[in-house]
Amino acid sequence: MSGGIDSTAAAMMLLEQGYQVVGCTFRTRYTKDESVVRAVELARQLGITHHIVDYSEEFDAQVVHYFRAEYLAGRTPNPCVMCNRVIKFGALMDQAHRLGCDTIATGHYARIRDHRLCRAADRAKDQTYFLWQVDASLYDHILFPLGDYTKEQIRAYLMEHGMTTLAQQGESQDICFIESDYRSFLNLPDQRGDYVDANGQVLGQHIGYTHYTIGQRKGLGIALGSPAFVTQIDAAANRVTLGSHDDLYTHEVRMRDWRFDGDASQSIMAQIRYRSVPTQAHWVWNEQQPERAMLQFDEPVWAVTPGQSVVMYQEDILVGGGVIE
Repeated sequence: MSGGIDSTAAAMMLLEQGYQVVGCTFRTRYTKDESVVRAVELARQLGITHHIVDYSEEFDAQVVHYFRAEYLAGRTPNPCVMCNRVIKFGALMDQAHRLGCDTIATGHYARIRDHRLCRAADRAKDQTYFLWQVDASLYDHILFPLGDYTKEQIRAYLMEHGMTTLAQQGESQDICFIESDYRSFLNLPDQRGDYVDANGQVLGQHIGYTHYTIGQRKGLGIALGSPAFVTQIDAAANRVTLGSHDDLYTHEVRMRDWRFDGDASQSIMAQIRYRSVPTQAHWVWNEQQPERAMLQFDEPVWAVTPGQSVVMYQEDILVGGGVIE
């Protein structure tokens, strides 16, 4: 329980369905005290036992360390994917078992059908993209009560149950442990390097490769007479390649740390970032390099970003994912 709309509504729905519900809030050194206080109060109002667990060390070691290391390697990480795997459906699952609970329930917009993870009814809020690394063996021990509802229906549900203030609460921020700029949070070095074009010709200087991501246009601090976009980052050489908008289109995405349990003979709808439009693709696997895999897209995709996740679906079923190389 985060003290927010979705986790509270999930707990209420489970109580109405006859479940014995135990509330649990995890905190890190970045958690605001008011959110914990709110979760405690909401659990009291619901009449359920509530526990607070501190995962500050685990969160720093697993999520924040990964987040910083990826930027230092010239990649753009996805901390929510990592947090879901190691904290929310890792450490918290272990905590649930210690409390004698059979399942863990969250306020994620997702569904589990026939032991498979499926998209939520509300496609605009669907969060399965962030859940692709969750161990599939845990699906039978996970409940997503909000999966069949839209966000507006959840707000209305809370209003109907007298929780008007909560129902009107705003959305949580994208990265829960960063309030402003990730560069300041991570104290990334400002080490000037070269902007170059696709041929390696020096165009000017940048303030440090860790300040940029693929597809970035704003904040480059350089005028070239036409719009420029980051097309490549070379961490070892501290070089950032600039090009045009069209230079960022590609038909192929290579991935590592992948999983795939779909039908390779059938087409796939793949997302290269959370807000991207799913694009039809085909699975390619090289037996000579089993740790690597590739998707070939029917239509070009824009700004494929190393470090981000590419997540694959067949119909509404999540059939795999990988970390973009």
